[in-house]
Amino acid sequence: MTRFFRKMALSDARSFTWRLVQGPLFWKYFILFVALMGTALLASGLIDIWLTYRDHRVVLIRIQREQAGAAASKITQFVKEIEGQLGWMTHLSWADPAMDQRQLDAIRLFRQVPAIAELALLDDQGREQLVVSRQAMDRVGSNIDLSADERFRAALANKVYFGPVYFRRGTEPFMSLAVAGARRDAGVVIAEVNLKHIWDVIHQIRVGLKGRAYVVDTGGRLIAHPDISLVLRNTDLSQLPQVRSARAQIGTASSDERNQAIDVYGKRVLTAHAPAEPLDWIVFVELPEDEANEPLYAVVWRSVLILLAGLLLALFAALLLARRVVVPIQTLIAGAARIGTGALEHRITIKTGDELEQLGQQFNRMATQLQGSYATLERKVEERTHELQIANLSKSRFLAAASHDLRQPLHALNLFVAQLRLETDRTEQGRLAARIDTAVANMNELFNALLDISKLDAGALKPSISQFPIDSVVTRIASTFAATAHEKGLRLRVVRSSAWVRSDAILLERILLNLVSNAIRYTPEGGVVVGCRRAGDRLRIAVCDSGFGIPADQQRNVFGEFFQLAADGRDRREGLGLGLAIVERLGALLEHPISVSSMVGKGSCFSVTVPIVPPAAISVDPPASLTALLDLLHGKLVVVIDDDALVLDGMGGLLKSWGCRVVTAVTDREAIASLGGSPPDLIISDFRLHEGRSGIDVITALRNAFHVPIPAFLVSGDISSDSLREAQAGGLHLLHKPVSPMALRAVMSRLLKDRPRL
Repeated sequence: MTRFFRKMALSDARSFTWRLVQGPLFWKYFILFVALMGTALLASGLIDIWLTYRDHRVVLIRIQREQAGAAASKITQFVKEIEGQLGWMTHLSWADPAMDQRQLDAIRLFRQVPAIAELALLDDQGREQLVVSRQAMDRVGSNIDLSADERFRAALANKVYFGPVYFRRGTEPFMSLAVAGARRDAGVVIAEVNLKHIWDVIHQIRVGLKGRAYVVDTGGRLIAHPDISLVLRNTDLSQLPQVRSARAQIGTASSDERNQAIDVYGKRVLTAHAPAEPLDWIVFVELPEDEANEPLYAVVWRSVLILLAGLLLALFAALLLARRVVVPIQTLIAGAARIGTGALEHRITIKTGDELEQLGQQFNRMATQLQGSYATLERKVEERTHELQIANLSKSRFLAAASHDLRQPLHALNLFVAQLRLETDRTEQGRLAARIDTAVANMNELFNALLDISKLDAGALKPSISQFPIDSVVTRIASTFAATAHEKGLRLRVVRSSAWVRSDAILLERILLNLVSNAIRYTPEGGVVVGCRRAGDRLRIAVCDSGFGIPADQQRNVFGEFFQLAADGRDRREGLGLGLAIVERLGALLEHPISVSSMVGKGSCFSVTVPIVPPAAISVDPPASLTALLDLLHGKLVVVIDDDALVLDGMGGLLKSWGCRVVTAVTDREAIASLGGSPPDLIISDFRLHEGRSGIDVITALRNAFHVPIPAFLVSGDISSDSLREAQAGGLHLLHKPVSPMALRAVMSRLLKDRPRL
């Protein structure tokens, strides 16, 4: 009997459900729900697609404008650098002709600025006194009257004159650039600049995968383009819509820019431009529309798929919800709407005893989970955002601190170079050259030290412990900071010591550089003393100043990252508080204790303690004399392979000054052809060469060509560990750029001395 009633109840329920599905109430709610959800999803999807399209285009155009502006800045910088180099040619007065010196300066200028094809020097009356050319014969003292020439008159009036672009032989773009001296009697220098060299600047600009940047003059003629053949054909782009629009905006305040156009190849592109002041040239950046729209197509397809999924979900929900009565549905809709607007604390109350009640409970549980998830997610987002801000700030401050440390020897180098340019006494020139060598050596050591410092946190920096006299370190400290202390009116005193210590010379010098730099920076008057004091088997190196002093409760905090004191008179823009943090880490790495004692208003004293070693316990091989090294190199045939013309020129000149016979080449094939069957004594090759070849391949090819194990080594600007492993695997020594002449000569001498006898 019980089973019978159960079957009847089940049959009645099925009959009721069928009538509900077939009745008007079901279809009314089903159609209404589907229509509402479908319309909302469709509208939302279309609006999202449109907004995505618009925002994508806005972002693309903004990026292209920024790229065009950056490219224009590079072009302007290219011309301004030439202008600055020409300015040095107008420092001498024509009251003292010094024609030999001017010719020498012109030749030096040709080496420094390959873009200059011809140089003319005019006196203050506009008479041509000297013409130096890469292709024609030089003219000296022709006295041709060019006083009526626009280049001369405009340069005198405006100090600088940029001439219009013209094409020699109809293929090569040139421009006249005239610069007048600061004084009337200095005259005017006129340079004919080959604009093909701008191709190097344009070629390095990357615009997507297939985009490009190019430059036109005020008449719309092409000056620079990645496809150099277009430039050499004197291509006129004035009829392109984007060029016409950009030319029409020159000299006006109009911001109307044509962003869609046809490029020189007839393809549709997105374009943006920027003027290259003060030349009135226009730099264009173009990106093919098909490449620009690829991300947009992906977004559109994703939106369409989401829209279809939403419509299918709406149909499924309609089939479920339309079977319920109006009141529970309205209750659910109202509750879901409140939860959807963010009221996650709201709970739905339905007492029907069926699936609707369970659905209401499910909504409630979902709201609870969302409420918890939202709170957790919000906290995680805040934490991650804070971590990213700290990381970005740390990176920026570290780069600024590194820049500050490198500027010190660079500043001294600039001062010495400026003195050398104006100095005529040979004795003083020799002294300045020695000081320049010292500053360059200090800067190279600092640069290498900074590269090592970046490995401290990763634990990848391994100190190179050796025994050396501490006097050599403190002497370099005095040489580095003498000019800075003098400029600030401070007394820098270094107490020399005969003690020898055991440490890493570069890292210890880095510690002292930071301490002395901080002392000079935060000492307004008085002086700084660097001294050494023995304490048993230890040497205490102290850096004391008469600066502001550090409160007792802050003397440990100063070793924290980016910590600075806010004392009266202290300029917080000086430094970023990273120096002492690096000092403490280096001290921990070297196991050299760092200590500080200070009194507010009296000054501070920072010290580092290092172990002492007896000088007699050190066995130092006497270094080979410079004469012996040069005798070993004299007459040796050396091959230098590099794809940088300036490097080849510099290396070739240095090796020839040492008495070597030098063959410079870009490839191994060129080197073999220049050698003419005679094997070289030594090969020096860059590690990374053009066409994806490496210096290891080139050295192997030369050895195979002459069937001789020729001594060789590599130089490279790549400091990655991969390049070092490759060189070691090939059995070759690797020097990292910049290479000092001393290190270069030492490696060459060792390889030539140890080479096997044939």
